[in-house]
Amino acid sequence: MLDAGAFIALERRSETMAVLARRFARSKTPLVTSAGVVAQVWRGGGRRQVPVAFLLARTDVIDLSAQVARTLGMMLATSGTADAVDAHVALLARERGWPVLTSDPADLHAIDPTLTIERI
Repeated sequence: MLDAGAFIALERRSETMAVLARRFARSKTPLVTSAGVVAQVWRGGGRRQVPVAFLLARTDVIDLSAQVARTLGMMLATSGTADAVDAHVALLARERGWPVLTSDPADLHAIDPTLTIERI
């Protein structure tokens, strides 16, 4: 599960994230992110976006339906947080039982303290 921080780290040429992206591609590791994450990280081109495009091409992007939006609203109300994209990432990770790659674990743990988080 990829949060915006994973893509931003790759865009900033983080060596750790670059190694992970290459490993994911070689091993055909299934990757998922929220369409909201794409909205946060996609700037529409340029050389800096090449790594983001590389990783997005190998990532299943999950759209937000009206029903899921209601679920996210309830998650935000329960957790006392306000970021719907973080809530969507948390929900997708919880549904799959997958860890989340992120640069900001505190926000995701505030929504769901049971998530497995890998900080990048």
